[in-house]
Amino acid sequence: MANYDDLISLNEDIEVYLDLLREEEDDRTKAELDNAVALFKSKVDELEILALLSGKYDTYNCFFSINAGAGGTDAQDWAMMLMRMYTRWFEKRGFEVALIEQSMGDEAGIKSVLFSVKGSFAYGYIKNEIGVHRLVRLSPFNSNNKRQTSFAAVDVVPEITHDYANVQIESKDLKIDTYRASGAGGQHVNKTDSAVRVTHLPTGLVATSQNSRSQTENKVTAMSILKSRIVALLESEHKEKIEDLKGKSGDIAWGNQIRSYVFHPYKMVKDLRTNEETSNVQRVMDGDLDAFVNAKLKA
Repeated sequence: MANYDDLISLNEDIEVYLDLLREEEDDRTKAELDNAVALFKSKVDELEILALLSGKYDTYNCFFSINAGAGGTDAQDWAMMLMRMYTRWFEKRGFEVALIEQSMGDEAGIKSVLFSVKGSFAYGYIKNEIGVHRLVRLSPFNSNNKRQTSFAAVDVVPEITHDYANVQIESKDLKIDTYRASGAGGQHVNKTDSAVRVTHLPTGLVATSQNSRSQTENKVTAMSILKSRIVALLESEHKEKIEDLKGKSGDIAWGNQIRSYVFHPYKMVKDLRTNEETSNVQRVMDGDLDAFVNAKLKA
């Protein structure tokens, strides 16, 4: 993590290199100066981004989910592609990622996935990825290889372990379902109904967990996710009580499209909020998202 002491030390190194170059021109010293200046600029940029992460929950860990939308099998495949892209980005940032729940697609890909993401400023960095992500490509699932548009939605909620004072959830307002957890390829994680889905009936908010073989542990995790979502919703709606939250269906709002990924007829990834764009689609799909994330934070 960049800090003030790093910048002071680098500044001193730069001054030394400048003094040496004033005495005698030397290619090696000039190269070292260029490297030091580049590193100095990089750390200044890091500090600038950290200064922008000042939201109430920016320092928190978070729950990160992807849901396939319109587009059938293509959308489910797109959701899996996004899962790969984001997990690679999380790894590059040094975040700790744990799978909580995953629903496989009918033919390919995934219908949905939920992760716990832990790390320094995890929610602050990831929160601006919330919204609909649109893919345009030649469909590998269409016999005529026609161009297909697919959608998937990303949601991010801070993992809130306190601030529950106003979250008084009554058992009558909960619908708790248990089911058999399943993994990739439809293989059962275990042979008992250990996975848990909790629905908060007044708001329609849903939380699921299947990462543990224990139904009790999965229920605790699902309730933690549900409470975090309710607190986040209370904050966003500027409400004080759950009763003031009117029927949130949790449906994907397609009008919230934030980014387009075009693979055909040209290659382009463009953020519709900041106009940040690149033609290097493969680099983005390999988890290079910092340019988009930083542009939104600066905006």
